Amino acid sequence: MSEAGRLEEQDRSPAPQVPDASVPERPAMSRAAGTVAGAAVVLALATLTRWLTEAVPAAAAGTGVEKVAAAIEYPVYAIALGFAGNAVLTVTGLRGRLTAAFRTELFIKVGLVLLGASIDLAIVVRAAGPAVVQAIVLIAIVFGFTWWFAGRLGLDDRLRALLASALSICGVSAAVAAAGAVHARKEQLAYTATLVIVFAVPSIFLLPFLAETMGLSPAVTGAWIGGNIDTTAAVTAAGAVAGEQPLQIASIVKVTQNALLGVVAVLLTVYFTVRVAATETPAERDGTAAPTRAGARAWLGVLWQRFPKFVLGFLAASALVTVLGQTMPADAWGERLSAAKELQVWALTLAFVSIGLEFNVSSAREAGWRPVLVFAVATVVNLVAGLGLSLLLFSHFSF
Repeated sequence: MSEAGRLEEQDRSPAPQVPDASVPERPAMSRAAGTVAGAAVVLALATLTRWLTEAVPAAAAGTGVEKVAAAIEYPVYAIALGFAGNAVLTVTGLRGRLTAAFRTELFIKVGLVLLGASIDLAIVVRAAGPAVVQAIVLIAIVFGFTWWFAGRLGLDDRLRALLASALSICGVSAAVAAAGAVHARKEQLAYTATLVIVFAVPSIFLLPFLAETMGLSPAVTGAWIGGNIDTTAAVTAAGAVAGEQPLQIASIVKVTQNALLGVVAVLLTVYFTVRVAATETPAERDGTAAPTRAGARAWLGVLWQRFPKFVLGFLAASALVTVLGQTMPADAWGERLSAAKELQVWALTLAFVSIGLEFNVSSAREAGWRPVLVFAVATVVNLVAGLGLSLLLFSHFSF
C-alpha cells in the first residue's frame, strides 16, 4: 500500500475511545476464566439432567403420569435445560463470555466414537451396504432439489451451495466445508447454520413421534432419522429418544453421510473453479477470492481435510470391541462395556445441553424469507424421499 493510501486508511479509522472516569470500569472476564465457568455450567446442567432422568420416573410411579414420565429420555431434559440456561445467561449478560465451553461438535464426536464401542461390527457391516446406497441417493436428490429450488428463487450460488450441502449431508459441518470450498461469505455461513439449528431441534422430537405413529420398525426408524435430520448431534438425540436400536442404525446412516462430505466439498470446489468463479466479476464476488486451479494431489488434500476423522474412530472402536468381546471373559467384558456406555451417555448429555446453550435467538430473527422457504420445502422433500428409501432398504433388516 502507498504512503497516501496508508494515511487515508488512518483517517478513516475510528478515534481512540477515552474511558469515562465517572463510570466504574467493569473487569473483563479472561477467555480462560470464561471457558472454565462455561464448562462448569455445562457440567452442572448435565448432572441435573442425569438426576432428573432417574428422579422424575421414580417420583411419578403409581400416578397418572407414570408412563409419560418413564417415556421421557435424557436428551429431552438436556436440551430443555440447555435452552433454560441459555435464557438465564443471555438475560444476565454472561452468555457471550462462556460460549467457548459450549462445544456441541466436540462432545458429539466423542459420544459417537464411544457409541461405536457399543455396536457389534457385524451390525455395522450389514447396515453399511444399505446405508451407502441411501446416503448417495438421498444426497443426490436433496442436494439437486435444493440447488434447483434456491436458483428459482434467485439466491446467490454460494448460498445455494451452503443450503444444499447442509440439508443433504450433515448440517453445520457440511455448511462449513462447503463455505471453504466455494469461498462463501461469513454472513452466508452464519445464516445457514442458524437455519440448520432452527429446523433440527423440533425434528429431534417430531421424527420419533411420527415413526411410532406409523409403526415403523426400529431399523427403518433409525435409517429415517439418520438420513433426514441435518446435524449429527440432533440425529443422536432423536435416535436416543426413539430407542437403542434406532440410535444404532441412525448413527451408522449419519456416519455414512458424513463420510461423503469430503467428496461433495471437492466437487463443489471443481464446479466453482470451472463454472462459477470464471464468470463472476470482482464486484459479484463481494470480496471473496475465487478458488484456484489445482492438480489431483490438491483435490486429494481437500478430500482428506474435509473428511470427518471421527468416522474412523467410530469404526475402530466398533472393531476393537467386537474383537475383545470374542476373547475376554464375559464378566470382565460386561463391566468394561458398561463403563464405556456410561461415558457415552455423559458425552452425549454434554452435547445435548450445549445444543440449547449454543442456540442464538437473534440470528434466527435475522433470517430472510427466501432461504427459510428453501429450507422448509427441501426438508419436506428430504423427509418423503428419506422415508421411501428407508422402507425400501431397511424393512427386512434384523439386529
